[in-house]
Amino acid sequence: GLELVGVTLSVLGWFLSIVCCALPMWRVTAFIGTNIVTAQVYWEGIWMSCVVQSTGQMQCKVYDSMLALPADLQAARALVVVSIILGVLALFVAIVGAKCTNCIEDEGAKARVMISSGAAFITAAVMQLIPVSWSAHTVILEFYSPLTPEAQKMEIGASLCLGWAAAALLLVGGSILCCSCPPKNETRYPPQSR
Repeated sequence: GLELVGVTLSVLGWFLSIVCCALPMWRVTAFIGTNIVTAQVYWEGIWMSCVVQSTGQMQCKVYDSMLALPADLQAARALVVVSIILGVLALFVAIVGAKCTNCIEDEGAKARVMISSGAAFITAAVMQLIPVSWSAHTVILEFYSPLTPEAQKMEIGASLCLGWAAAALLLVGGSILCCSCPPKNETRYPPQSR
């Protein structure tokens, strides 16, 4: 029961990580000052930037160079991809160690495999949380900076909210999986012979 809840939450978090990675909405145009009525909305993601016209037409362009990206988005590319890969590995480990499978016979070993799966999901959560929070911090700093022109101010996009939700689900799901305890009747140390 609890094992299934942990795996389900973790898989949902992993799926949201993929959506967060794919959507180009890490930063969006801020509608302030003279920018309130505008014909274009700008979106920036970790792989591309998009312009949405008031007519609904959208044009996206993949970044020409990784070096042209700000440091937070460069790091986000690497860390989010690592988070997704870790999530896949953790899922495979969870499948092997699940109580409903026969891959491992020993119940104590199954519990330890599930704990390692939970630890991998928690690590994936941290790998997701770092770039999302760093990018949000950068957006907030630039928004309140007097050096940034109003027309260039950006706000936190939907991808960052999805990233936080993904990290939370991965963290909770992984924590639940880490609570898989070996059976109580298992003796860790055999009785000593005299």
